[in-house]
Amino acid sequence: MPQERTSPLRAVPGATPKERAELGKAARRRVPRSSHHAYEPTGDRPDPLALLEAQSAARVRELVPIRYGRMTESPFRFYRGAAAIMASDLSGTPDSGIRAQLCGDAHLLNFRLLASPERHLLFDINDFDETLPGPWEWDVKRLAASLVIAGRANGFSDKERARIVRATVRSYRESMIRFAEMRNLDVWYTKTDEDRLRALAAGRLAAPGRRRVAEATAKARTRDSLQAFAKLTEVTAGRLRIAPDPPLVVPIADLLPDAERRATEEQFHKLIRRYGRSLPSDRRALLADFQPVDVARKVVGVGSVGTRCWIFLLLGRDGGDPLFLQAKEADTSVLAPYAGASAYRNQGERVVAGQRLMQAAGDIFLGWERVDGLDGRRRDFYVRQLRDWKGIAQPEQMVPRVMGAFGELCGTTLARAHARSGDRIAIAAYLGHGDVFDRALETFAERYADQNERDHRALVEAVAAGRLPAAAGEGKK
Repeated sequence: MPQERTSPLRAVPGATPKERAELGKAARRRVPRSSHHAYEPTGDRPDPLALLEAQSAARVRELVPIRYGRMTESPFRFYRGAAAIMASDLSGTPDSGIRAQLCGDAHLLNFRLLASPERHLLFDINDFDETLPGPWEWDVKRLAASLVIAGRANGFSDKERARIVRATVRSYRESMIRFAEMRNLDVWYTKTDEDRLRALAAGRLAAPGRRRVAEATAKARTRDSLQAFAKLTEVTAGRLRIAPDPPLVVPIADLLPDAERRATEEQFHKLIRRYGRSLPSDRRALLADFQPVDVARKVVGVGSVGTRCWIFLLLGRDGGDPLFLQAKEADTSVLAPYAGASAYRNQGERVVAGQRLMQAAGDIFLGWERVDGLDGRRRDFYVRQLRDWKGIAQPEQMVPRVMGAFGELCGTTLARAHARSGDRIAIAAYLGHGDVFDRALETFAERYADQNERDHRALVEAVAAGRLPAAAGEGKK
């Protein structure tokens, strides 16, 4: 496996904890923690809409208006689709020089409930489309700004938002200090499971908040292949198929004429077989017990709309043994122009490697492949289960106390993910025991939320003026 790039401040093998801590303190002297409050757009800041258009140029043309339509709905939905814009902006902010594996899109909705291979419910980072080694601060700043934007949408006061951001960043900082004192294996085995979630809720939330946590965990367990099977399939002319819901779900039979469809279906069947080579041998054997039945194009997310995403229905022992897989296009990370190119030639492998490194436990079917598309172009994909106990937060339903507790949970989770790849001792020494960094990000997050609102307004105006096309009525699906 290719080696990831390392920071010039990353300790050499065999360095003592004291030497690693000194690296962090030296970084603090060069780049003061208080300097991270800074965000001011420069005169040569790239046009944010031009960045979005550059991304859209490589996407499925008829789906691009759905992306813009979803992003116009609110500043928070815009932010979810604007990782490329923020990556450009973050590249000009202070950088300690200490690197870790980044999520690359660490906004609050990319922290979710998911299943471990042992069938335990965990809380972890979910989305790794933009993962790449880079400055650890970038993930923390994207998380902090997302909380301010969500808090503004809920009508939270300046003081309430400030407390949420400080609590979140403090949780990251204090967790990193704890990880710095732990053994390597103990860091690796750390996770937040359902029991830990319930204990946190019991200690931090009132009865309504605790009830919502219980409801969310129960609901997450129902979101699996059986639930997807009931929702997404139908029997037509005696044949089981994925039910159409255009333009969001379009079966391959509705995209192509019969002759071309049969050839493409065979190509997709080969994709499933070939992608299996990226799995461990035991999971490759499990995959071989499932047979492909149907395939459809699916629209996913906000920022991902327009990328090529296919869902596959497979059956095991009989018609009541379904497996849904999702193959999602993996392009170059939005961080790459600023953090450096990936060490992996296949962008799907980049995503999978980053996910395996940062998550406490991963999808047993997570793998990658490179295939020829319908237009004849070769593209990289990563594959995972479509649904496997997924539970997503509902920030619009959160009161300040609940969002603060959720932010703390995200901060701890992000620190654990960074501690697995970066020099946790150097990062902890850089952060220190004071709240200087916490307060700096409180200021940064508010300033960047202002910028996000300006960018969102520019998109709304561009759509109104006819510069960019936007589909109406697709945002809530």
